[in-house]
Amino acid sequence: MMFKPLAVTPGFDVWPGFLDLPAQRALVDAVFAAAEQAPFSNYGTAYGKAMSVAMTAFGPLGWTSDASGYRYTDRHPGTGRPWPEMPSALLDLWKRLGDTDTPPDSCLVNLYRDSARMGLHQDRDEADPRFPVLSISLGDTAVFRIGGLNRKDPTRSLKLSSGDVCRLSGPARLAFHGVDRIQPGSSSLVPGGGRINLTLRKAWPV
Repeated sequence: MMFKPLAVTPGFDVWPGFLDLPAQRALVDAVFAAAEQAPFSNYGTAYGKAMSVAMTAFGPLGWTSDASGYRYTDRHPGTGRPWPEMPSALLDLWKRLGDTDTPPDSCLVNLYRDSARMGLHQDRDEADPRFPVLSISLGDTAVFRIGGLNRKDPTRSLKLSSGDVCRLSGPARLAFHGVDRIQPGSSSLVPGGGRINLTLRKAWPV
């Protein structure tokens, strides 16, 4: 069944409750299995401060950050091993909602525990912003904020709950966005509590 998305702003579409509970559980299980091969890390920023969100990845490419800057890499920075294979369920979701025939080469996995947040930022590390970012929410509800192409543009906030899927594309692809907070205890899906955010991307050139 195909749900009609909510067009929050031009280029920012949300499919509330797109994934049912069994599909959500399967993805959470896949995340923690992958973390045994590619452990979660709280990367440092270019300014030397550790991020509150823990990260890993699926697929040919993962993302990392340190004093040298932000970049994609084909190896986990801690283990030196390739990133875990991307689950077929994520590739299927991209085919359904990604609005492109080009497959993703990266799925970033962000783990938000109770106090974690993500400041306003643009996703600019990908080679070609014509490809969308497809985002899946699992676990605790997040207060998500999206603005415009400039950091000082007006923003609007909305709640993203477990099973929601959203897409940044077109005029919203480079919009500033972030997570102000999560709502601890709003879901029991994630072991230990918190929220998992999966973001599918085409990072390197075609």
